[in-house]
Amino acid sequence: MFKLLLILLLLPFVGAVLIAPLKERKADVTSSIFAGIVLVLAIWAIIKSKLVPISFPLADLPWLTSRHPLFGLQIDPLSCLLLIAVTLVGFLVVLYSAGYVSEFNREHPTQAEKGRYYFFLLLFIGSMTGLVLSPNFFQLFLFWELTTLCSWGLISHLRTREAVQAGFKALVITHGAGLFFVAALLIMYVQTGSFEFNALRELPAGLKTLTVVFLLIGAWGKAAQFPFSTWLPTAMAAPTPASAYLHAAAMVKAGVYLTARVVISSQVVPEPVGYLMGAMALITMYIGLTFYFFQDDLKRLLAFSTITHLGYMFLGLSLGPLGSTLAVQGGLLHLINHSFTKSLLFLAVGAISCATGTKSITKLSGLGRKMPITTAAFVVGALAISGVPPFNIFWSKFFIVAGAIQLGSAWGWIVGVLAVAESVACFAWFLKVMQRVFFGPTSPEAEIAVDPPWTMLVPLFVLIVLSLLSPTFGLPIIADAIGGLSL
Repeated sequence: MFKLLLILLLLPFVGAVLIAPLKERKADVTSSIFAGIVLVLAIWAIIKSKLVPISFPLADLPWLTSRHPLFGLQIDPLSCLLLIAVTLVGFLVVLYSAGYVSEFNREHPTQAEKGRYYFFLLLFIGSMTGLVLSPNFFQLFLFWELTTLCSWGLISHLRTREAVQAGFKALVITHGAGLFFVAALLIMYVQTGSFEFNALRELPAGLKTLTVVFLLIGAWGKAAQFPFSTWLPTAMAAPTPASAYLHAAAMVKAGVYLTARVVISSQVVPEPVGYLMGAMALITMYIGLTFYFFQDDLKRLLAFSTITHLGYMFLGLSLGPLGSTLAVQGGLLHLINHSFTKSLLFLAVGAISCATGTKSITKLSGLGRKMPITTAAFVVGALAISGVPPFNIFWSKFFIVAGAIQLGSAWGWIVGVLAVAESVACFAWFLKVMQRVFFGPTSPEAEIAVDPPWTMLVPLFVLIVLSLLSPTFGLPIIADAIGGLSL
């Protein structure tokens, strides 16, 4: 098992280095092979672990004394949950990119710097894999910072003024919030001599609350929660498949994962911090929802939708310290459900911009007749993201709302009502967008549109299926992840 996890961790980094100098078709094929092998190894590791926590200590730093090894590999149900999303969506995005980064793309018709693009994408897959396999906060932070570097490289990939500024903005905001993560590490080390996940339990009460809040601020920055959410919409300057990976399965989910580690592995979140998490989540959700109504760019609409749905994940996790295991289950299920559904929407929008040269809602109409497969993908994604049954996000929202009401408190009812109201508004707006873009008379921009090549269609088909079926394998993993949760 140790060798399997070590190869799983190192292979994306090896692939990134080997792919960097390659061009065009060679870069496409080689990157897809590496991403595919990483996916197979991840599934093999999850099956072989039998969802039982397994940890392998590796090494220390001679100048940093610690009660436990600083470096190692760990796989448990919580890491398995994000690992499957990171590697599966990663492979689909790499495969999709072969068609997107090409002359077929009317918006950006070029294959220039494909090696650089795949370098950062494989590096990102490796960074996220390392993050979820980390056995302590120290190692997790090292990969956390590496994901920040990868996001900068992908957001600024096109090297336009807009892209460079967006990459720098994301770097500054996420790294700035990460300084609070550093502060939390310092407190843990000085007080306990350890960076283990359960080291939080050994802190004095006052410092424990402060450290949890510091970790939470770091997570908010990474996950684009209020007041750090402004970097995510501008990050839409990235190539669309990179946006799908960054903002559906990878970087933003790192913040949710850190919070889940604190809630589940450490189990030290005080009730007042739970209320703070919930309040900030609701504020973020409604800020994101409000901006839906002012977007003409499909990708920016999805960006604000992402901000809102990350709020749902924090909302579910926030109810754990208040006594609702069901809501935590919903928050974790939302993590994996959203990874697949939002990736589907991003990749459908990428197919639209490739075929038409625009993402403008007001310029697009009648695409349903020209791009039937892409239309079906977007419609499924829109229905799923709005929480329409029987799609996956209905179930995660259901658990969050049911868990809130289960508390039997005024706060629980407020959370439940506001969550349902957001879902209704989201559904209504996405219906309006679907009617405008895919139905009605065909606009001039849509006249030239066709469905994309097979390398872009296969990921759409897979993600459509996952938008229905992800709870079938997500819920058993989550059941084991929260099995020891004491509320």
